Formats: sequence, C-alpha cells, structure tokens
Amino acid sequence: MASASSLLSEEQFLCSICLDVFTDPITTPCGHNYCKACITHYWDTNDVCQCPLCNKRFVKRPEIFVNTFISEMVDQFRKSKQIKKTSNAIQEPAKPDEVCCDICSENKLKAVKSCLVCLTSYCETHLEPHQRVTAFKRHKLIDPVKNLEDLMCKKHDRPLELFCKTDNVCVCQFCTESDHKLHKIVSLKEEYDGKKAELGKTEAEVQQMIQERQEKIQEVKHSVELSKKDADREMADSVQVFTALVSCIERSQAELFDVIEEKQKTTEKQAEGFIKELEEEITELKKRSSELKQVSHTEDHLHLLRNFPSINIPPPTKDWTKVNVHRSSYVEIVSTAVAQLEKTLSQEMKKLGDELMRIQQYAVDVTLDPDTAQCELILSDDGKQVSHGDVKKTLPNNKERFSDGYCVFGKQSISSGRFYYEIQVKGKTGWNLGVARESVTRKGSITFTPNNGYWAIRLMNGNEHYIVTDPPVLFTVREKLQKVGVFVDYEEGLVSFYDVEARVLIDSFTGCTFIEKLYPYFNPCNNQSGKNSVPLTICPVSYTK
Repeated sequence: MASASSLLSEEQFLCSICLDVFTDPITTPCGHNYCKACITHYWDTNDVCQCPLCNKRFVKRPEIFVNTFISEMVDQFRKSKQIKKTSNAIQEPAKPDEVCCDICSENKLKAVKSCLVCLTSYCETHLEPHQRVTAFKRHKLIDPVKNLEDLMCKKHDRPLELFCKTDNVCVCQFCTESDHKLHKIVSLKEEYDGKKAELGKTEAEVQQMIQERQEKIQEVKHSVELSKKDADREMADSVQVFTALVSCIERSQAELFDVIEEKQKTTEKQAEGFIKELEEEITELKKRSSELKQVSHTEDHLHLLRNFPSINIPPPTKDWTKVNVHRSSYVEIVSTAVAQLEKTLSQEMKKLGDELMRIQQYAVDVTLDPDTAQCELILSDDGKQVSHGDVKKTLPNNKERFSDGYCVFGKQSISSGRFYYEIQVKGKTGWNLGVARESVTRKGSITFTPNNGYWAIRLMNGNEHYIVTDPPVLFTVREKLQKVGVFVDYEEGLVSFYDVEARVLIDSFTGCTFIEKLYPYFNPCNNQSGKNSVPLTICPVSYTK
C-alpha cells in the first residue's frame, strides 16, 4: 500500500492559521481542519465564532476533538520527512574529540547514537536497523558517548539504569535484587532530573549572589562618586573661603600700608615746612652777620655810632627750642588694623565652619501632595502650606491618602544622596514633622516612630519639644522654634533637625538603614478651636556661599 506521503502533498498537512504541519488536528462541523490550539485561540480572540476559511458561523461554539485519522496521517508524514531528511543528509567524518561509529571499517563517521544494549555507537547509516527492525526498536538509545562499558554494571554486565539513593551509586536491575535489595532505588532519569533541578537551583542561587554582588559593586561605585562630588564641592567651597581670607589679609595689609604711608607723608611735609622756615631765617641771619662784620671793622667812629642802634636790634625769628618733628607712632595703627583683621577673619572662618550653611546647599523645592492629605487638612494652592480645618471633606479614599493623623506627604522623595528643606512653625502650639518611608501605614491609628517608618520631632502644648522615639525624648531650645530645617543623608542613614534661626543642630537619628524612598511628611495637628490654626509653611531656603 502506498504511504501517506506518496498520496498527499505537504500543503494538505498544513494548518491554514499557523501555516505549519498540523498539531493535534481537529475538524470543524463545516469540514475544515486546523490545529486544536490555533482554532481555539482564533475563537477566543474574535467576537463571532466562525470558520476562518468558509466563514460559516456557529450559533454555539462547537465541541472539538482531535481527529485521530488525520493525526495518524500527520505522524506518518512527519516520520517520512524525517527519514527522507536523514537519508539525504551528508554524514561527516568524526573529529578527534567526537564519538565515532563502531561499525564503520575505514573512514569512521560521526556517531549520532549509542545503544546501551549493543554497547555500540552508530552513525546515521548504521543506526537505520534500530529505527526499522522491531526487535532493535526496543533497545535503549542515548546520545553518543565514549567508553560505553562504563555505563554497564561490572558485576552483572547489565545497563546501569537505576540509582541507589541509600549508597548513592548507579546500579543495574540485578543489583536491586542482591546487594541493594532493601535500599531506596529510583530510576536513573528520576535521580538525574532531581540532581539537575538541584543544580539549577544552586545555579540560580549563584546567579543571585553574583547579581547581588554586582549591585553592591555599583552601590559602592555610586557611593564613591557621591563622595567624590562631595569632596570636590567641599574643596571648591574651601578654596573660595580661603581665597577670601587671603584677599582679606592682602586688603588689610594694603590699607595698613596706605595709612602708614599717608602718616609718613604728613610728617615729611611738616618737616619740609620747618626746614624752609629755618633756611629763610638762616639766610636773614647771615645777611645781618655780614652787616655786623662790616660795621665792626670800620675805623669811622661816627659811622659806627650812627648805625649801631639799627644793626644791633636782632631780626625777628621763631623760638625753635620748642619746635620738634615728632616721629609717628605706628603701633596703634598696626594694632587697630590687626584687630580689625582678626574680626574679619573670624567672620570668614565662621562661614567655613557653619554646618547649616553647608547643608543648605542640598535644598530641595518641596511641595505638598494633595493625594496623600488627610481629608480634614487644608492645603494652599501653591502646595506650600497646610493647616487643620474643622470640616471633613469628601475625597477619594485612594491607597496613598491618610485616613487619620492629620498627615500629608511631600511630592518629592529621596532614594540616594542628600536632601534638605525648611518649615516655618512660628505661631503654632503643636506640630509633627520629619521624613517617612513610602510604605508606611496610612490608614487607621499611626505611631510616628522609627520602627514604624517615621523619623520626626514634635511640639506639644505650646512649649514641649520631643524627639519622636519610643518612648519620646524631651529636648530644650534656647528660644521657641521659628523655623525647622530637615536634612537627610540617605547613604549615611542620617536624619537631622536644625533650628534655622539659631543655626544650631537640634538632634539627629543616626545609623538608620534606608531601603526604599523617603518622603517629607507634615502634621499641623488639631487647630484646637483656632489656637493652633497657623499653617505649617514650607519656606524657600536662603543659601549663600
């Protein structure tokens, strides 16, 4: 009888949907054939149940079954194609590291299978009897391997097809009836699958460890990058401050020199005036001396007596005994200049050591997120102010919204680096503020402690300030807080609070471990019938280098 492949063309075994050879072929009531999965998917994705070829509609989706006759023809068709493909394939000679056919006499071809019964490896040509002869079809074929003897039991000369879990060795069927009779025996494939699954699990764990370490490397590199940026920023700031200090010293020195030079010029000018006067008097005195000599040497008695009254009168001169050019004293000038320099340097150095000023450079423009606001809170249109109102508004009960606690989150978050913002609390008798994890509980009663994902400080009863821990810790301030600064260093696990007006640190949470986003959170507390109605206000940060 002719085979299916000789009577039918390949096109007759193709599904008109996937255009491939039928898999689990079914026949529709209208007589057309499709893959079971193809027609099922086609009907699932269309509103109308109809035949893709003839478009016949079915009022009710037909119950479909695999057409066994067509399925058998398809199997025969596939086998015929495989045999044809095998017979037409060009067989390759075995390479040195490959298993060669044990039957080939001269040119050893590459083996494609090894038989555990025959203990022989076969190329495509010599394997053909195992695919055709019924007796050979029952033989156990495996991928080609060298040293087939290693796959046989040395004691019983039988294939090692079983595994003894008790002794953790491969055994044959006869071994299970003798040395391993009461042991736990499983098939070689079952043990192989189990061990392969364990290896897969171990490999997955190793890959996970690799991934975690690669991520850690990236985290370390990122930390180094952040540290480098911080170092560069601090060095740049320090250069500015020290340059300012040097300029201040040079400027003070120049000013001191100017004062000293001006003082010296004044002294020199005064001395020049004295010298000029003295020289004029000397000239006049020399003239009188000459006249006196002339008269005193005359022999004319009458002439001497007549001129004596006029020449004997001394010329008008200054009393120079009390005239002195005082040397300028520069000690006071230098001392004053040094004192002023010390004051200026002190101011500049204070800037260098101003911790808050350096932290303010990490300021973030925070705005309130209305989707998180508890329904009694009143938010300003610009998202910068929040206060408690007396009316509970009807708002969507989304998962982000707080149901109690008068809380609202900021829109901005931090998951790395540093973060700073300031809140005006002036005029309030109660408030609660800080940062919180993204995953904190937002429904029902809330305890604002680090264990619950909140790092905060609080004002109660108008003058009681607390670090919100369990239990709360009271802290004191020199003057009532007007403005609070909140600083977060994510990698350092640090949350700090500052008195902005006094420019001092209030307190810090240290050694925290952050593994998710942190959000600013604000709680203006109950308005207490108007006593605490002043809003919390997010302020712009005034930062000057």
